[in-house]
Amino acid sequence: MTDIVFRPIGIIHSEHTEHENTPIQGIFNPSRGRVEVFEEFAEGLRDIESFSHLILIYHFDRATGKNLTQKPFLDGEKERGIFAIRHFNRPNPIGLSIVRLLDVHDNILEIEQVDILDGTPILDIKPYVHQFDHREEVENGWVDNTHMDDIGAWNATPKGLRDKGRAKHEK
Repeated sequence: MTDIVFRPIGIIHSEHTEHENTPIQGIFNPSRGRVEVFEEFAEGLRDIESFSHLILIYHFDRATGKNLTQKPFLDGEKERGIFAIRHFNRPNPIGLSIVRLLDVHDNILEIEQVDILDGTPILDIKPYVHQFDHREEVENGWVDNTHMDDIGAWNATPKGLRDKGRAKHEK
């Protein structure tokens, strides 16, 4: 196989500087940030302001390994396959987040519900389209409702979950 090479189209800016204190999912946190799209790609933002949410695809540039199994943040008792969790230590360290778009200023997107480290390279931006992206009758595997109780009200970061006894230290 040939190598697949991607070039960042911009940088994500956020208040998050450490894995330990970064929300595990943006929906649990109103944290704000910005996507700075490089000038050469700015024309691609035309008409994006009409969407309320965006799908950001980015490179986990500070991943600390490439594991095939990992204890997820929401269930630190049992290792699970990396493709059954959303951990950053993956064979291909690619992240995906859905964020709320607040405003657009030239090549800068103001966003909230940010669960991404400051300085993360962004690979692509796609509009979230409810008619395309929403699914009915979804099964959430091991991530059932017992894993969701009160997490939104807590500091849903790896450290916050450990402090509440909801997650163990990762390997």
